[in-house]
Amino acid sequence: QVQVVESGGGLVQVGGSLRLSCAASGNIVSISAMNWYRQDQAPGSKRELVATITSGGNTNYADSVKGRFTISRGDADNTMYLQMNSLKPEDTGAYYCVVVCTTNMYRGMHYWGKGTLVTVSS
Repeated sequence: QVQVVESGGGLVQVGGSLRLSCAASGNIVSISAMNWYRQDQAPGSKRELVATITSGGNTNYADSVKGRFTISRGDADNTMYLQMNSLKPEDTGAYYCVVVCTTNMYRGMHYWGKGTLVTVSS
């Protein structure tokens, strides 16, 4: 079993910054990628892939956050960060960390955290 925990969300004004953290633990053999998704609070909204970082350090971003968000891996194993700068009201939503990993039983499984809420106030 793998546990994924996000932290760092909160209320921030337009133009401000937040840093989200993600930590994965459990029976992890290797991690192939770590992702951040977000979902706004409107009923029926879809989850959007915001940023990805692979085990090799390759990163990818949604067009809506390029130049403002930076995804990175931590020094500690199985940790990840999302530095969010120049925040906009449309960045408001629940942010989820998703870990793609191999455990002692499964390969390539996606494990989701419960999310952390980011609110950007104008």
